[in-house]
Amino acid sequence: MGGLLSELSNKLAERWLTLLVLPGALYLAVAAAGHTLGQSAALDVGRLAYAISDAARAPQVATVGGQVVLLAAILAGAAVTGLAAQSLGSVVERVALAAGWHAWPWPFGELAERHVARRQRRWDVARAEYEDLWLLERAPRPADRPMPRERHRVAYRCQRISVERPERPTWSGDRIHAIAVRLDRDAHVDLLILWPHLWLVLPEEIRGEIGRARAVLTRAAVLGGWALLYLPLAWWWWPAAPLAATLVGISARRLRTASDTYATLLEASVRLHMTDLADKLRLEEQPMGPPLGSAVMRRLSSPAPATEPAS
Repeated sequence: MGGLLSELSNKLAERWLTLLVLPGALYLAVAAAGHTLGQSAALDVGRLAYAISDAARAPQVATVGGQVVLLAAILAGAAVTGLAAQSLGSVVERVALAAGWHAWPWPFGELAERHVARRQRRWDVARAEYEDLWLLERAPRPADRPMPRERHRVAYRCQRISVERPERPTWSGDRIHAIAVRLDRDAHVDLLILWPHLWLVLPEEIRGEIGRARAVLTRAAVLGGWALLYLPLAWWWWPAAPLAATLVGISARRLRTASDTYATLLEASVRLHMTDLADKLRLEEQPMGPPLGSAVMRRLSSPAPATEPAS
C-alpha cells in the first residue's frame, strides 16, 4: 500500500511539474524579460544579462533564506499561472468545439451564425461539384469521364470545410458533431443517449485510447490558453506578439488533428461495439444498422412522463 501511494505521489508531482510549473516558470521569465527590456530595447540581450547579474548580487537573494523564499515565490507564481492557462484552455476548448454556440451572447452569436451560413454555402458548392464529377465518372463513354484526381481534389476541398454539412462555426466542432449526424443517418441512434451506456461495455484498452485522445484535445486547448496569456505581454514587449501568434497557430493545428482523432475513435467504437451493448440488453442478434439502432434506442430511451388527467 505504501509503495502504491509513493508511486501515485511521484506521478502527481511529475504531472504538476510538467503541466503547471515548467510552462509557468517560462511565462514568468518571459514577463520579467519584457518588463526589464521594454519596447525600445526589446532584443538587447546584453542589457538583460546585466539586469540578471545585478539582481543576483542583491542582498535579498544572497542568503539561503532569501533564495528559499525566492524559489517558493517562483514556484507558487508558476503554478498559479499554469492554473490560469488551464482555465483559459477550457474556454478555448468550448469555443473550438462550439457545442452551445446558439446561446453565445451578442454579438458573438450573430457573428457565429453568419460564419456558419458562409461555411454552409461553400460546402454546398463543393459538394455539388463533387456529385457532378461522381456522375460524370460513370458516363457511358470513357471520353466523357473526368480524371479521378479532379474528384479527389474536390472531395478534399469539401472535407477541409467540414466532413458533413456545417452546423457549427468551427471545423473541430463540426467534426465532433459529424459523429451524431452519421450515426443518426446510418443507424438511427442518438449518440447523447447511447454513449453513457456503451461506455460501460467498452473494453478497457479502447476506453484508454479514447481517454488519451481526449487528453490530447485538452492539451491542445490549454496551449491556446497560454497564447491568450502571452498576448497581453506585447503591450510592453513586442516579441510576445509573434510568440502568442505562433502558439495560436500550433494550438489550432493540434485542435484540428486531436478532434479528428477523437471523433474517429468515438465513431469506430460505436460501430464496432453497439452489438455488444445490444447483447447486454438481451436484444435479438442482428447486424449494425437502422433495425438494431432503433431497437437499442427503444430500450435505452425513457418513456415520456405521463400527464395527470385534469380534475
